[in-house]
Amino acid sequence: MGLIFQQYLTGPRIYTCSTCKTHAANHDDVVSKAFQGKHGRAYLFNNVVNITLGPKEERLLLTGLHTVADIYCAVCGAVLGWKYEQAYVENQKYKEGKYIIEKERTRKENW
Repeated sequence: MGLIFQQYLTGPRIYTCSTCKTHAANHDDVVSKAFQGKHGRAYLFNNVVNITLGPKEERLLLTGLHTVADIYCAVCGAVLGWKYEQAYVENQKYKEGKYIIEKERTRKENW
């Protein structure tokens, strides 16, 4: 197994993996803080880093049926949330290509 390349984010407010503190997202990429994850509050992001994607699966969420892929920390493998691949309800299409990170699975750095 080779070395894992990590991207380090700059800025005053960074979200990190709660397990290993690997950078995951910049606060500037938050679209909304009004989301619900499996374990409580979650944030919708335009962009995340240092993640790997799991297999795509259809999941019935509060807002309808979506095709999603779980996202994992690229360093420690902890589940951080999921990526919206496809939304089947027209008014939910804005989520496609965006990421959910559960608040419980992150820490805030430089706040």
